[in-house]
Order: sequence, then structure tokens, then C-alpha cells
Amino acid sequence: MAAEGVTCVNTLATCVGIDNGGSSGGNTTRRRNPRERPSKMTRNLMFAVVTFMVMGVIGYMVNAVFGAMYTSGNESSTEGLLYPIESETRELKMLDGMWNFVRSDSNNPSQGIREKWFSDDLARFRKTIDMPVPGSYNDITEDASLRDHVGTVWYDRKFFVPRAWEKSGDRVFIRFGSVHYDAIVWINGVQVVKHEFGHLPFEAEVTKVLKYGEENRITVLCDNVLLQVTIPQGKVDNQAIDNGVELVQSYTFDFFNYAGIHRSVVLYTVPQVYIQDVVVNTGFKGDEGHIDYQIVANTNETEHLQVSVKMFDRNGTLVGKDSSEAKLQGTVVIPQVKLWWPYLMDPEPGYLYTMEITLAQAKSNEAPGTSGDAAADAVLDVYRMKVGIRTLAWTNTSFLINEKPIYFRGFGRHEDSDIRGKGLDLALLTKDFNLLKWVGANAYRTSHYPYSEESMQFADEHGIMIIDECPSVDTENYSQILLQKHKSSIEQLVHRDRNHPSVVMWSIANEPRTGKIEADAYFAAVAQYTKKLDPTRPITAAIAVNVNDDRAAQHLDIVSFNRYNAWYANSGRLNMITNRVIEEAQAWNQKHNKPVLMSEYGADTMEGLHTLPAYIWSEDYQTRVFSQHFKAFDALRKQQFFIGEFVWNFADFKTAQTYTRVGGNKKGIFTRNRQPKAAAYLLRQRYHALGELGKSHLPDDLFLYTAPNDHLLSKERTEL
Repeated sequence: MAAEGVTCVNTLATCVGIDNGGSSGGNTTRRRNPRERPSKMTRNLMFAVVTFMVMGVIGYMVNAVFGAMYTSGNESSTEGLLYPIESETRELKMLDGMWNFVRSDSNNPSQGIREKWFSDDLARFRKTIDMPVPGSYNDITEDASLRDHVGTVWYDRKFFVPRAWEKSGDRVFIRFGSVHYDAIVWINGVQVVKHEFGHLPFEAEVTKVLKYGEENRITVLCDNVLLQVTIPQGKVDNQAIDNGVELVQSYTFDFFNYAGIHRSVVLYTVPQVYIQDVVVNTGFKGDEGHIDYQIVANTNETEHLQVSVKMFDRNGTLVGKDSSEAKLQGTVVIPQVKLWWPYLMDPEPGYLYTMEITLAQAKSNEAPGTSGDAAADAVLDVYRMKVGIRTLAWTNTSFLINEKPIYFRGFGRHEDSDIRGKGLDLALLTKDFNLLKWVGANAYRTSHYPYSEESMQFADEHGIMIIDECPSVDTENYSQILLQKHKSSIEQLVHRDRNHPSVVMWSIANEPRTGKIEADAYFAAVAQYTKKLDPTRPITAAIAVNVNDDRAAQHLDIVSFNRYNAWYANSGRLNMITNRVIEEAQAWNQKHNKPVLMSEYGADTMEGLHTLPAYIWSEDYQTRVFSQHFKAFDALRKQQFFIGEFVWNFADFKTAQTYTRVGGNKKGIFTRNRQPKAAAYLLRQRYHALGELGKSHLPDDLFLYTAPNDHLLSKERTEL
């Protein structure tokens, strides 16, 4: 029975359909969820398992079977989800703040659904506690059972909706930036949306279920359970404890499975006919920039619509415009364009224009002689967004932005901090980007899941390049269900982030088990699908298996590899780093004839621990590990195919409890509180020295004064 209960926990999107509290027109969902097709997927999964068992003895014939299986299936598609803003035609109301919170019993996760906790205040069913939104719930209290809770939790709160929203006739949407991992949302007892995948936004129209000028109630069920058919994967087992049994979540990835409403919750309005989606592609020729745009309205009847697009520079000066009828697409030309450049590659990195999009009735449909205010009344919707103009290209040896080769100097990171976990924190986000620039980094990877939309906007503005990674980490036990979830997570990620100039690469997985035979066909399908979604950016994945065992890199555009020489391998041996890094990078390049970057390397370090000579876990050891890698990187750069180095990690972060971790993973060059270790200063000197702007732009405090240079010192001694 416990196993069945666990299964139901992670199929709540389906199970809730048994009794959803009378959902009606308000339960509009903006995407097709693969969980809503369990019977077909279950049959495919059973077929895959049986086929693998029967065919396994035939060796490589298995790959053919999986190849056929992994090329079929219906992919989900996302609509809308533009970042919510206010404009002349749009209003928004933030629902962030203190919510009421209840934890379900781990051995009875669906109790709240059966007893219809969504039909009234949670406090009428269980004693509630205060819980901040956004934020992870795990570290808010002093209760270890909440920190390690497995299963469902519930949130609710009351809010008012302006009466004017009803009178305006506008449509109203509820939007969540992220709920981890699975979510169901009710408003006034009516189910309005359900969504799988933490770290990605979802929304639903709620116009008909709101009470205008009155009190409303929103209820959210959040389920944190990870199984072998979720992205990322995990396992749940019944284990004996001192006074009974308990559900225990396990996973192989090395970061804590924080859960809750992690990002902002927003109500926003749009007109009846509105701008539902925007797609931009940019380029330049000489000094002239161009933005190709495609506007999607929420109606197929666009023959009577027109769109006008205006581009404004940083000073608010109009620098380009265009208009289109019916097709709602065109090109804006900008003379004397300022390109979007990465940090330390231009004196004005991250240059952004403001794109103003106005959807209106076509002029041909206006009454004869109308002008002035009457013409203004024809405006239907206005939306503004930031746009950076740049090009991307890649060859078998290099990666280029605006036709100039790039060398990546960056980090793996985590959305992680004390108390709030993975909850959005704009103060912390600001500090992190200040530190990225202080170090001289020009890139980071969103390891190992999509980061907040706000962090993507920060990256745009600061000129920090992003390798955007989907939440597939340590992927194994490949199946058709998993493939469909994998594709869906990538589709949602690409849809959300495709207009960000900072996003220069898609990462389709981190350290998947690519030595398995079935990984070939699986990642061929994932890579092909990603390229179909966005052919303008290269695809990579962080690979940890040996070059001769891997079956995924052949499907990538850029090879990224993770390796921990002198840490997990040959611990303490600083003289076993440089040559091994050089040899492995060369092997990847020789096998695939593609650009190569090192996506992870590093060493755990306890801040304040110093040993001479350098000893494992000390700050001295971490700096020596870095230095030995630097030698390898510089040797590889001379061979032309090596395009980047990414330290693991930017800052210390929390992991599951294990004897190999003292309070979490300590590989950060900054502590979890964002204070520097000794390696931060060493890395800062290297990253700034590699900056394309040269010595004239080095920070004044990069090297502290110690003594005169050799020439002056020699002169002083002669005079003495």
C-alpha cells in the first residue's frame, strides 16, 4: 500500500481529476501536460522494459529497439508566458508575502484532496503556520521533519481583486514563476491549473472564477517527490525508523531537493485581444542592426490587426520602428547599432534596447475621418521588453559572438542560500552579479535547472553569457515516459528564454549515464528536438563518463566535460592534474572534431583552514588545484579547439546529509554567505588578465602593492 501511495503522490496531476472540486471554465491550462496521458505512457514504458530484458543479450541490437522507441511520441507545446509587466493596457497584482502553510502526512499524501482542503480555509482542516512566498519551506522552521519532508504540502492566502478589473472587461491570469516540483492550484475552490517541473513558470486564465471587489482565496498543493520518471529523477522507499516506518527520498544529484513556491506569484490583466507571445531574432551588417520579430496574438483572426514596433536606446531615444498588418511580423532596422557584448569584451557590455510593441485594429477598419483620440482607442495592447542585438556562430574549433571568438571564463552555480533555500531573493541576486563582475567572469551555467527569469534579465543587463541547462541531472533508467518529460522540460525552457541575448547555449543534461547503450538513441532524440526548437544556439551537455564510453557527445555541437582530478580521482595529488586535463580534452576533440570546454573542476574547501604544504580541504589546496588547471587550460588554448573553463562552484551550497559533506558542498570560491576564500583572489587575477579589453581596464586593486618592480628595485640598490 505504501508503494501505491507514493505513486499517487507523483501522479496528482492525474489523480486529482477524480474530484477537483467542480472545476469549470476557470481551469484553463496554458500547456499540454504529459502526465495527462498515463495509460499510453505506461504501455510504452512496459513495452520498453520487456523489450530491453528480451533483447539485452543481443548487445547492440538494443540500440535499434530504443532508437525506434525514442523517436515517437507527442511533444508538449507552451503558449504565452510572457514575463508579466505593467503597461497602458496591463495591470498586475503581486501575491508575494506571508501565506498559510500545512504539511500533509507523508504516508497519506492525498488526504487533502480527498477531504477537499481546497474548498475552504486550510486553517479549518489543520493548524497552519506562516510561510513566506517566495521561498523554500525546508529551512524556515526548526523542525527537522519539515526540512526532510517527503510528499505534499499546502499553501493558501486571501486576496482582493479590484472591482475595476471586472468593469474593464479585461482577462485575468494567475502566474507562478516556479513551484517545485509538482503543483495544483485552486481559486475559490475551483481547480485552475496543474503543472509539473520545478524551476519553470506556468499560468492560467482565472477571469471567471474571481470575485471582483470581494475577498478571494488561492490554494496551492506542492509535491516534492522525485521518481524515476520525473526530471530530475529520484527514488522513494519505506524505511524502518525507531517508532515505525517513514518515506525516505533519495537521489544521486549533489544538491538539496528544496521545495515550495520558489518564485513570485502574480495576478495580471490583459485586454480581450492581446499580445500572447513574442519571438525575436537579431543580427547586423556593418553598422546597421536588425531585429526580426514575430508577434503572436491570442486570436487566429489577425487580418484586421496591425502591430507597430518601436526601438528605444538606453537614453529613451527612438532609433528604429516598423509596422505590419495581418501577419504581425517584420524587421526593425537600427542605424549605428550598439551590439550586445559579453562583460570585459566591450566598454559597454550588455547593451539593451527597449522594444515597444503595440497591437491595434488595422487602420483600414477605422471609421472614415477618425484621428486623434479615436485613433488612440484603436490600440488593443502594449507590451515592452528588452532586446540585445548580437549574432552567434560556431565551428568545429570555435564559438563566436558578433563574429569574434569567445573564451568562456565562468562558473557552475546554484540558486541556493541560507534560510530561503532556492527562493527568489533580489538582494542576493544583485550581490551575486556584483561578485561575478568582481571576479571577471563572463559566463555561468545554470546548473542544474532553469534559474529565475529575473536572473536571466540580470545576465542580459550585465553582459554575462548563460549556458542554459534543463533540470535533467544524473539521467538514468531511460524510458519513453522520461523522454517525453525531458522534451517537455526543454520545450518550456526554450520557450521561456529564447529572447534573452545572454543565453548562448542550451545544455540538455548534466552528468547523464551516457555509458549505457540506450543513451545513444535517447540523447539523439533529445538533441534533435532541441535543435528543432532553436537552431540558432549550439547544444551541449556536461558529460562525466570516460570519452571512450560516452554515447551522447556525438549528438552535441559543443563538448563539455566534468572532471575532478586531485579530488575524486587521485585525491591530494597536485602533480596529477595538468597532463590529465590536457590529454582528456584532446581526446574529446580528436574523437568528435568539435569545440571543447571544461564545465566542472574544483575541490572542497573549508574556509579558514590553511596548511603548508597544501593539504586536501584547505584553502591553500584549492588555490593549487586551480593553478594546475590553469596551466592545462593555457596549453589547450594554443591548440585552438578549447573554448572555456568553468569552476565548480561559485559559492558553497546545501546538499543531502552525507558523511562526505560537512554542511553541504564546499567547492565554492565564495562561502554560502558570499565571502571570498583565497582561491577567489587567484581566480580574479586570471579572469581579468584574460579579459579582451586588456591591461588598461584591469581593476586598481587586482594586485596589491608589495614592492617596486625589478627595474626600480635594481636602480634603488645601485644608488645605495
